[in-house]
Amino acid sequence: MINRRIILAGAAALAFTASAASAQDWKTKYPELTFAVVPAENASGVTERWTPFVAYLSKELGVKVNLRIANDYAAVIEGQRSGNIHIACYGSASFARARLTGVKTDAFASDLNADGGTGYYSMFFVKASSPYKSIDQLKGKNLGLVDPNSTSGNNVPRFELDKMGISDADAYFGKVVFTGSHENALLALSQGTVDVAAKGRFPHHPQVGADHWAIHVCV
Repeated sequence: MINRRIILAGAAALAFTASAASAQDWKTKYPELTFAVVPAENASGVTERWTPFVAYLSKELGVKVNLRIANDYAAVIEGQRSGNIHIACYGSASFARARLTGVKTDAFASDLNADGGTGYYSMFFVKASSPYKSIDQLKGKNLGLVDPNSTSGNNVPRFELDKMGISDADAYFGKVVFTGSHENALLALSQGTVDVAAKGRFPHHPQVGADHWAIHVCV
């Protein structure tokens, strides 16, 4: 299980209002704020999930907060670098990438699962109807990942493969493709574009259907 997922979220109102106590003119400088999230699922799903929170932020902060669904993880990083994104939801790897490349951003909150936990899993999935039962049966087949800056959809799967003795995923698999989102990874698997997909398994996302089977859980 990935124990921490960095997200600039629930404490946003507290952080901004605390700043307002010592600098009342921040609303003049920022009459509107942009809150960005990475494309973990389809745009309509992301919008439905985050709109209530953005409305809450607008009410608590007293300024309009706009939701931006980024095209990819890098767009969030570069948006914060340029100052066009003021609050962002990051995964651990993308947050680290932002900091390592000079983006002046700080993590001040993490999301919380309904059971009080903060973890989630990275898993390798195949079609339930496929003959594959383990990673070693997938040599030369096509692997679908999420995004170069995804924790559970790239970094952790590659680390797990390395622990299995597969240090070069691009050489081991016939082709490695980035699908753009966790949902798209399963879609590529369903459509036969890839033979195995590695993605995050989040408590707050829709459940994986019976037509997909997790053959390996990264630990």
